[in-house]
Amino acid sequence: MDLITIIGILLGIAAVVGGFLWEGGHVAGLLQLTSALIVFGGTIAAVLVSFSPAKLKTLPQAISFAFTSRRQDTEALIQDIAEMAMTARKNGVLALERKGDAHEEPFLKEGIQLVVDGTDQQLVKQIMELEIDARESRWEGFAKLFEAAGGYAPTMGIIGTVMGLIHVLGSLQEPTNLGPSIALAFTATLYGVASANLIFLPIASKIKSRSEEEIQRMEMIVLGVLSVQNGDHPLLVRKKLESFASADPKEIKAARAKVEEAI
Repeated sequence: MDLITIIGILLGIAAVVGGFLWEGGHVAGLLQLTSALIVFGGTIAAVLVSFSPAKLKTLPQAISFAFTSRRQDTEALIQDIAEMAMTARKNGVLALERKGDAHEEPFLKEGIQLVVDGTDQQLVKQIMELEIDARESRWEGFAKLFEAAGGYAPTMGIIGTVMGLIHVLGSLQEPTNLGPSIALAFTATLYGVASANLIFLPIASKIKSRSEEEIQRMEMIVLGVLSVQNGDHPLLVRKKLESFASADPKEIKAARAKVEEAI
């Protein structure tokens, strides 16, 4: 579980509520079932309309991807690939089968199995990059679900506020209730804007950030597998991967160029 993400969301909500209470507000003033129904019910409905059933079924995976962090020891991974390169140089690539099967990284395991099976290097590269593209597309779909919710929620909040104001203006025969009624009407806007900027959009950003990290790691594995298959010296393999691991995630296109040069 990624505690940082959860703490961040809770801290943001606490800051908004705390600021409201600091100014003399009351918690009961923020708890409006009607506003919540309009904003969150409307947002959910809009998301359901926007995406296909297949995309909507990925929502649990998207939530898991955003809130679950996987321990990634890049140095250990580089060391494992360097050791595989040493084994391949000494005993041939067939000796890597046991090492590949026992490794905890599925993507590396798949790549090593392709090498052991005698797959052409260009084909190994193509297959592994297709897998990267497929995962990147899937993770991008995860982010779009939350981005859509973040776009619809403020609009639903405005709709809720307008509906509240219509009700208020239709009851002007009681001027003493005008102020509190208007305040209640604007609660819907608060729900929409707050949920979009404290929950939906930050989760989408977290998914994108985690996707970049995962793709960079996978690109590094591709470079390592191709280097092992090419028979490169373990020290050279380590040097390549260490340089690759230190790259900024935004430089993934440049990283792919490195893979091209390795062949």
